[in-house]
Amino acid sequence: MRIDIVTPFPEMMKAILGESILRRAQEKGIVVIEVWDLRGFTTDKHKTVDDYPYGGGAGMIMKPEPIFRAVDRIVKEHPDTDPKIVFMTPQGERYSQEKAQRLKDENHLIFLCGHYRGVDERVVERLVNEEISIGDYILTGGELAAAVVIDSVVRLLPNVLGDFNSAEGDTFSDGRLDYPHYTRPEIFRGMRVPDVLLSGHHERIEAWREKQSLERTRKRRPDLLEERHSKSSTKIV
Repeated sequence: MRIDIVTPFPEMMKAILGESILRRAQEKGIVVIEVWDLRGFTTDKHKTVDDYPYGGGAGMIMKPEPIFRAVDRIVKEHPDTDPKIVFMTPQGERYSQEKAQRLKDENHLIFLCGHYRGVDERVVERLVNEEISIGDYILTGGELAAAVVIDSVVRLLPNVLGDFNSAEGDTFSDGRLDYPHYTRPEIFRGMRVPDVLLSGHHERIEAWREKQSLERTRKRRPDLLEERHSKSSTKIV
C-alpha cells in the first residue's frame, strides 16, 4: 500500500508516523507513507494556503490551487495507481472498523488535511472520493484525524502485527466489544485473575470470553448489538 498525506503542517504527521507499528510497517516495506508540505505547492513568497471567504463571514478558507497542484504531482509520480482521495472533515461519514476494513484493500490512499474554516468546495467536488469524520467534534486540523485512520488501516495489513489474531479479535472486529484481558501477576492488590483463565481448558476459556464480550457490549454499547442484529436479519430480495 502507498499512502500520501497533504498538509500545511507536515511535522505534525512525521512525529506520529515515525513511531511504533507505523514505523515498523514502513521499515518492513509493507506500506510506503509520504508527507507532502502543502506550502511547497504555492506560488507566492508568503507561501499562502488560505484566503478570505467569498460572501464574507468568519474564518479563512484553504485555497484550491495548492491542493490541486499537490494531488496532480502525486498522481503524475505514480501513474500506475488508482488513488482513493480522502478528505478528513467533520461533515464526512462517521468512521468505523468496517470502513477501515474496506480501506485496507486500496493500493493507494491520498489524505487531504483541512485547516481553518474549511477548504474551497471545488476541491471536494473535483478531487475527493470520500469524506471521513472520526467523530462529532471539531479539531484544529485534519492531521490527527488522518493519523487515526491511517493507524487503524495499516495495522490490518498482512504481516504488520506479529500475531494477526490480535487484529482479528479486536473490539469492533465482529461488531462487539472485546472481552477483558489479564496478564501477570496472578494476584495484584488483592485482585485475582479469573480462575477459568488459569484452568488451561480452552473450550471453557473461549466460552467465558464469548460471554464476557456479549455482556460488555450489552452494557456499554447496546447499539452495536442492535446494528448487528439488524444486518443479520436483512434479506436481499
